[in-house]
Amino acid sequence: MSEKTGTFVVTHADEESAVLRDVADSQVHTLSSNPGVEVDDVLTATIAPDPPLEVSWQVVEVEKRRQVELVDSDLSPTTQAMEIAADLEPGELAREERAGTGEIHVLTVPEGTDAADAAADVLDDEATLARAARLDAVRVEVRTDDDEGVVNVRYLPD
Repeated sequence: MSEKTGTFVVTHADEESAVLRDVADSQVHTLSSNPGVEVDDVLTATIAPDPPLEVSWQVVEVEKRRQVELVDSDLSPTTQAMEIAADLEPGELAREERAGTGEIHVLTVPEGTDAADAAADVLDDEATLARAARLDAVRVEVRTDDDEGVVNVRYLPD
């Protein structure tokens, strides 16, 4: 095996080791030591396998380290999100690029499902953090409209 450069989410960290998940291929890498990372850190880094068995990894270089802010906003979904939602069936998801960079997701929740509960699920889902890392977002903002059953997830860049 050789070095690997990519973007990783820290899924576990203690004083002695850490676990990274590559956001591109979901491969999990256990580090033989903790280079000072915390759970939910996002790293753009180069890692290399530890010799001789190459079953654990070490961080060779960290290009960028950041936290993604996950926000349950009290704001309503944007006008654009509500227009997108109008064309969706209950339970459908639409993805749109933001003007500039980032991405917007619009989800219509099925009848009998609370949009606030769906928003909480989005914020708790590890895939949300991985998607934010892939999109180079620093903030994920979730807005809901319970009356219309709409969840608006905004992946926002620097």
